[in-house]
Amino acid sequence: MGYDYIIVGAGSAGCVLANRLSASGSKRVLLLEAGPTDWHPLIHMPAGIARLASQRRLNWNYLTEPEAQLRNRRLWWPRGKTLGGSSSINAMCYVRGVPGDYDRWADAAGDDRWSWEQVLPWFRHSENQARGASALHGSDGPLSVSDLRYHNPLSEVFIDSALAVGYARNDDFNGPNQAGFGFYQVTQRNGMRCSTATAYLRPARQRPNLEVRTGVLVSRVVIAHGHAVGVQLHGQDSIIEAGETILAGGAVNTPQLLMLSGVGPADHLRQHGIAVHVDQPGIGANLQDHLDICTLDHSTQKITYDHLNELAAGWRFLRHRDGPGSSNVAEAGGFVRSRLATDERCDLQFHFVPALLDDHGRHRLPGYGYTVHACYLHPRSRGTLRLRSAHPAEPIAIHANYLDDPEGHDLQRMIEGARLSRELLSQAPFDRFRGGPVFPERPIASDAEYADFIRRKAETIYHPAGTCRMGKEPDAPLDGELRVRGVEKLRVVDASIMPSLPSGNTNAPVIMIAERAAALILNETVLPTATPQE
Repeated sequence: MGYDYIIVGAGSAGCVLANRLSASGSKRVLLLEAGPTDWHPLIHMPAGIARLASQRRLNWNYLTEPEAQLRNRRLWWPRGKTLGGSSSINAMCYVRGVPGDYDRWADAAGDDRWSWEQVLPWFRHSENQARGASALHGSDGPLSVSDLRYHNPLSEVFIDSALAVGYARNDDFNGPNQAGFGFYQVTQRNGMRCSTATAYLRPARQRPNLEVRTGVLVSRVVIAHGHAVGVQLHGQDSIIEAGETILAGGAVNTPQLLMLSGVGPADHLRQHGIAVHVDQPGIGANLQDHLDICTLDHSTQKITYDHLNELAAGWRFLRHRDGPGSSNVAEAGGFVRSRLATDERCDLQFHFVPALLDDHGRHRLPGYGYTVHACYLHPRSRGTLRLRSAHPAEPIAIHANYLDDPEGHDLQRMIEGARLSRELLSQAPFDRFRGGPVFPERPIASDAEYADFIRRKAETIYHPAGTCRMGKEPDAPLDGELRVRGVEKLRVVDASIMPSLPSGNTNAPVIMIAERAAALILNETVLPTATPQE
């Protein structure tokens, strides 16, 4: 047998797994990644995210199918395709969610090991918090979490405007209370991006029992007599064998690979000539994502990032690791419990960008301005993923079904988020900066006008999840140990395992999932207290 573990996908979860599973030196681990290494300098300079969208080799560049509730638009879904995955191209905001998210996961999975009390030690285990250790934060983990070294003056203006509305200042969204507005902490080390490739994989690369291959596409998991015995690479006939196979390709790629391997909705697989090993309709179902609406205003002062001197910013960053080059662009934000909230959690999240941001920044707008993102955190709409063909290189069909809940629950919360965005930008601290509106193009007041604006302009904020959910029901694809029901020696470890979206950005939760999963795989039952670095 070639390897003890094969990990498919060297993204946010895969790099964590590669480190933890190879740490003892006694297990042979193979990590497979379809993309290239994370060599590109724009990955490591935080503000480089503004240019990464055009780097096609580093991005899967998915498009949804036409979204019926969004004027049949096809939404762009960037996903990382390099070592570190989306942690190498994201905005680095470190947000865990709240205890209620994980207690709901534990209930869904029928497994208390996913409760807040049980997952908090794994968050702390991963974290190297620049502010030091506390009851909620760790300081000995591989993942550097720090305050921004630089922020645009308008980001502080945005926070002041939130205080003027009556919201609280919050300097730690991962503290005792999530509600309020402040600066995001970021996954950065010495002003540079700290992806999971940097934090976890780089220290482990020299281990003789860890092998990393980039630029390889897995075509299927090989299943024999109800067991996963290894994987086959695209374009190759031979099988790479392993004692256990772990899929960490993310909420899009993992369910696609399972379907290509004969695990999924039986009738759908047969349509594409795929032999069925396990009839599992839950694979590719339960797709969830955070839909986002941007409100933009022109700025009367030329202090935004719209026409930044990139040469000067890059030079300052190279010399001092600070300045605009160290910005994550989405510097400030906040969390609000809306008037429509149905439980104790905040249900609206805001990100402020001191630049005009339209269509993910791909559509450059003239002039100077600033943007407020608003997203609803607990959508009821559910989408599906379906194969287009049995060819592993063909992108899967993404039916996100945004705003598709029959009661209009999601749309009403999105409308409130858009209204609050305009209210925040209308406060006195913005008076000396405020130019004319950009989006919406004119003042609007009615719910119908806001609904039209949202259907016309809303986009993803990059948090797809749930497509291989863990659950206590027999028809859930995974059990509480993330094992694929119906196939021995096969697990899933990435955002697809989430029963529901957490209250915030998803990267920190995925890293926690991988930490928790590594211990389950290694049958480690003691909760961590600290993680010595190598």
